[in-house]
Amino acid sequence: MEFATLLSFTFIAALLVMSPGPNGVLIAKTVPTSGKTAGFANVAGFVAAFYVHGALSILGISIILVQSAQAFFIVKMLGAAYLCWIGVKALRDAWSGLSQTQNIKPARRQRTLLKAFIEGFLTNALNPKVSMFYLAAFPQFITQTHGAVGASFVLVFVHSMLNLVWFSAMIVLFSRLAIAARNNVFQRWLKGITGVVFIGFGAKLATLKP
Repeated sequence: MEFATLLSFTFIAALLVMSPGPNGVLIAKTVPTSGKTAGFANVAGFVAAFYVHGALSILGISIILVQSAQAFFIVKMLGAAYLCWIGVKALRDAWSGLSQTQNIKPARRQRTLLKAFIEGFLTNALNPKVSMFYLAAFPQFITQTHGAVGASFVLVFVHSMLNLVWFSAMIVLFSRLAIAARNNVFQRWLKGITGVVFIGFGAKLATLKP
């Protein structure tokens, strides 16, 4: 795998991890009432779910690439449209100054570590943003060469580690990061950058050759 490919994937994956979503909402609900350990159990569930997303994506895309160029074209265009839609939505929210974090409320009941892990796993496994990322963006980084499956799981590992670092930092420094996450200026800049990048990747995906 070329270093430029790894760097590009790391950049887009980092934006996805840092953008507001269900994972951050769960951490914000868990840590205030159940403590840091339960928060880390949430993160462990996030990481486990990434490998489920990755395995399904790699298997499904491999079948599409090998057996049906027409099916690949359909999935490619749907994925490109979705990425551009996410980008446009992020730019619209950045322009209007909307924030998805203002209505976060703490959880009322304590969580066991197993329950926190399962909550984290299901939250990430059922997260449509992550599902569509692996369906839409992954074809840009998977090559049909010897060792492609191993290289693809390296990307899954990178994505999961970015998730681990980001949300671990949120847990350890939650009081400070919670203020930053609710800051409207921070949200608008993050959404603006995310919007531009996702539209660019959508355009690139639309021209991708199987």
